[in-house]
Amino acid sequence: MDYDPTLYDDYEYVYDNSTPHEEAVVTHNATCFKETSCITLLVINVLIFLLGICGNGVVIWIAGCKMKTTVNTTWYLSLAISDFIFCTFLPFNITHIVTKDWKFGLVMCKFSSFVMFLNMFSSIFLLVIISVDRCVSVMCPVWAQNHRTIRKASVAVVLAWLVSIVLSLPAMFFRDIAPFLGKTICFNKYTAHEHSHKTIAVSRFIGGFVIPLFIILICYSIIMVRLRSSRMNRSSKPFKVMTALIGTFVLCWLPYHVFVLLEQNPHYHNENIRIGLTVGTSVATANSFLNPVLYVFMGGDFKQKFKSSVLSKIENAIGEDGRTTSRYLSRSSSMGGRASTHI
Repeated sequence: MDYDPTLYDDYEYVYDNSTPHEEAVVTHNATCFKETSCITLLVINVLIFLLGICGNGVVIWIAGCKMKTTVNTTWYLSLAISDFIFCTFLPFNITHIVTKDWKFGLVMCKFSSFVMFLNMFSSIFLLVIISVDRCVSVMCPVWAQNHRTIRKASVAVVLAWLVSIVLSLPAMFFRDIAPFLGKTICFNKYTAHEHSHKTIAVSRFIGGFVIPLFIILICYSIIMVRLRSSRMNRSSKPFKVMTALIGTFVLCWLPYHVFVLLEQNPHYHNENIRIGLTVGTSVATANSFLNPVLYVFMGGDFKQKFKSSVLSKIENAIGEDGRTTSRYLSRSSSMGGRASTHI
């Protein structure tokens, strides 16, 4: 059984590996409001929901309606949509935290878990695509100037979402509901396959974290080397936005993966792992509202932020990377004796 803090925080599980169905001895607590940890978890989820819906909604509005459609706005719009979709499903978990009862049926039990991992995979894959795009733009500016189009960016985004959907399907297959102490629980049921839990945990860590992060680090290493030896070394500020996004994703999702992997060892099924999974899942969830915050703070000098609207700062953060890259590509094209066409 895979522990989900948002669903099991009101139970104390004692795992018994000698039984074929992983039965648990539990102590049931009647209400969330009698526990400080449960109230804290509830407050965190409510704040993430409110900030995530508002922040990503604003980014979607700006990138999708106010700004001219470019390759860069396509990337950031897709990231915001991924986070927004995830945040719309948080009320189901919030309701469950309060009532300690899953009232939404089997379909929503499966789909809410599916959406969480869809957000994880789509976010990291989009960050990989953006990193590769930046790398190609810096290493091959003339080629990028003539072949970096909105249509190709849209195709890349669609492919990223399709792969993310496929990799997120196990979250639906192994999710189930069951009556328990007069209420209903929504849980991950891996008992039908001996090594399915470990296989899925490891594959998510490798495919949804290690490999994408390795590609991103390679791209950024190439970019940094190039920037140090080019005229663009004074214009590297826009890359701070992407660096912040990637760093935030790593910090938010790494604790979750670590504790899920530790959970595979039966000797680690203790209170520390339970607390670690609770914290890790909450931190991973927080990633869904942090991106709009980063757009605001990375859109310009912090002091100047208060002299203009938040909306203009987000627009600045999303758009300035394209403008700076465009200037760099134009200079490179002029050096090569070729006229620029489009980005």
